[in-house]
Amino acid sequence: MSDICKEVVDLLIDKGYHISFAESCTGGLACGTLVGVADASKVLDVSFVTYANEAKMEYLSVDEKSIDSYGVVSEEVAYEMAAGVAKAAGSQVGVGISGVAGPTGGTKDKPVGMVCFGFSINGNVTTYTKQFGDIGRNKVRTKSVDFVFETLYELLSDQGQ
Repeated sequence: MSDICKEVVDLLIDKGYHISFAESCTGGLACGTLVGVADASKVLDVSFVTYANEAKMEYLSVDEKSIDSYGVVSEEVAYEMAAGVAKAAGSQVGVGISGVAGPTGGTKDKPVGMVCFGFSINGNVTTYTKQFGDIGRNKVRTKSVDFVFETLYELLSDQGQ
């Protein structure tokens, strides 16, 4: 994982971008993984762990209606988290992560292991939902972070200067 993280940091530096994270189920693991790379300070200024719905609304401007309509674990909320953290941090790249890590909290429609992601790059937001399965809380968190950096690498590589 550290190789792709370094590549993401290098891409961010090359593009002159800053990144910010809005994490719920990963609890800061994505940001912490980035900080494990030398030169992270060149691309990271601020990130948020917004575990509570109220924190998502207060710090990331997630609309309460979105939470009520779609649920906190949804692409709609992950979209707003990514856009909101980029705006709050003044960064070109924002990542939103919300999911059900388990072992409890899952439902038929949103089972344990379901994680929704938002990626905002210069205001363009892409969302994804991944089903990692009921593989254990920390494995869901780790696989989520792996997905974040793999996706960031793809999105940043595909984008021109």
